Amino acid sequence: MALQHIPPIQCLLTFEAVARLRNASRAADELCVTPSAVSHRIRQLESHVGFKLFGRSDFSLTADGAAYLANVRTGLAALQAMPGGNAAKQQRAIRLRIAVTPTFSRVFLMPRLELFRNIYPDIELVLQVSIPLLDVTAEQADLEVRYGTGAYADCEHRLLLEEEVVPACSPSYLNEFGPFNGFRTAAEIASARLIRSPLEPWGTWFSSCGIDQPEPHVGSQFNDLGLVYDAAASGFGVALVRLKMGAAWFESGRLVPLSDRPVPSPHRHTICWQPGTLDRWECAAFVDWLAQSLR
Repeated sequence: MALQHIPPIQCLLTFEAVARLRNASRAADELCVTPSAVSHRIRQLESHVGFKLFGRSDFSLTADGAAYLANVRTGLAALQAMPGGNAAKQQRAIRLRIAVTPTFSRVFLMPRLELFRNIYPDIELVLQVSIPLLDVTAEQADLEVRYGTGAYADCEHRLLLEEEVVPACSPSYLNEFGPFNGFRTAAEIASARLIRSPLEPWGTWFSSCGIDQPEPHVGSQFNDLGLVYDAAASGFGVALVRLKMGAAWFESGRLVPLSDRPVPSPHRHTICWQPGTLDRWECAAFVDWLAQSLR
């Protein structure tokens, strides 16, 4: 048999566990994965073999599934009897291309990727940068994490993350130019150096304060949120900072919030794809995993 026709070993182990336990949650516990991962592995295996394994929600086997289970158990028993046998290492990786905005990748995605790799070791991720608000990518991707208002008529999508923002600065800047009393008056705002970014317009904060004034036209400007936060932490001035994305800056003390009344940002993170993409089990698995990990 050609090597590429051998199903991934984790799919075979999952199939055997579900067939034996007749319960996806118990199988997930035994395999130390999520129930969602169990579902995706079964879908992957069914796609690989070309027939349904289970007939009903009680996980009763189809005739094809029962016949295949006997072969799977024989094969797994043979692998267990072979010293060092590890079919998983022989599998050809399934490539999944993800376009993602820079700071979202650094703050939210990269710290979690080891968990995804442990659950889906046969998926090879290829990450590339997408430009926030412009929805531009260097190469075509299977899935794209966008940052914007969320009105995407050109694709199907799922909301990942909504945030609130608060003005913040470094402790040294606060000591030199503060104190500020909530940073909600026109006088306080005018006395500060505002760090600008089209990714987080100051109009959001002005409107919440009842201040009618345009976006600032002077001051340092950056087109990456991570650079905005680093600039504020370096004493450049006051920035609008997202509470979840900026959590590491706040927790380390590099940034200090100037108000205890955050306001909703008009921008959110959304994962997008073209119709039919989630028919591929690996794409559906990544979308489900990322959405759940950000809860």
